[in-house]
Amino acid sequence: MTSFLAIANADAGTADEQVIEDVMDALGDLDVELVTTSSPEDLAAALTDHPTVDGVVVLGGDGSLHAVVDALRTAGRLADVVIGLVPLGTGNDFAATLGLADDPVEAAQVITAGRTRGIDLIIDGRDEVVVNAAHIGIGAEAAKAARPWKKALGPVGYVIGAVLTGARGLTQPGAHLRITVDGTPLTRKEPVIQVAVGNGGYVGGGTALLPEADPSDGRLDVAVSYTESPRRRIAYAWHVRRGDHHRRDDVVYLRGTEVEVRGDALACTSDGELTGPSAEHSWRIEPAALTMYVP
Repeated sequence: MTSFLAIANADAGTADEQVIEDVMDALGDLDVELVTTSSPEDLAAALTDHPTVDGVVVLGGDGSLHAVVDALRTAGRLADVVIGLVPLGTGNDFAATLGLADDPVEAAQVITAGRTRGIDLIIDGRDEVVVNAAHIGIGAEAAKAARPWKKALGPVGYVIGAVLTGARGLTQPGAHLRITVDGTPLTRKEPVIQVAVGNGGYVGGGTALLPEADPSDGRLDVAVSYTESPRRRIAYAWHVRRGDHHRRDDVVYLRGTEVEVRGDALACTSDGELTGPSAEHSWRIEPAALTMYVP
């Protein structure tokens, strides 16, 4: 029988514990062992203690999925283990891209059904994994502003961060960047307010930042916004919320396998984690680097 290791957050509250119990009941026909972890060291130890499992079930959100994929890659087991995702996080953005149900029990039933698909993996310039998306510019600033609100308010915290960042950034200049996709520089010279790359379509709890992304097409989706005037920035933010900003004339939307960005130092948000400003960012795709259960 196929064996599974289910990984949950050790800091989950009582309500989450009941949901986890319901999910484990839904997985009852499978050979599943539940472990709880609270740190990368705990996660690595759990995988070491279960060296022969065929699948890992992630009970969590985008951050938990990122941590498991990273740990499996570090252990050299990413190609040998099938990953299931039961969305229990704040944003659950990659789960939305995969078409998983919001209801955890329904998502667990996807795993018992057994349908799998190869999923691409992004590797950044620091050799870190990106499962969903990374972005620099105003999106990263919004994520930074949302951090104090996210824990208390959930997805609403992302909205507050975006509003605060938008109000502060209306008159701030864009960044001067040289952007290349598969070795070809983008020719536009205007200042840039955001560069986004990713496998997943959504960030920040449901914002369709890369609305045409397909995590199995072997390519990165890339969106570059050259929006500059305050009026157009407000319009751009509105269209981002609607998910049709990529059709604007001040946005370049394309696909590739490698992206490099050099220029003004900007912070980066990668799978929801913020890193400090850097003058160089890069990403490349590894097609079908992992396998996941999908509807």
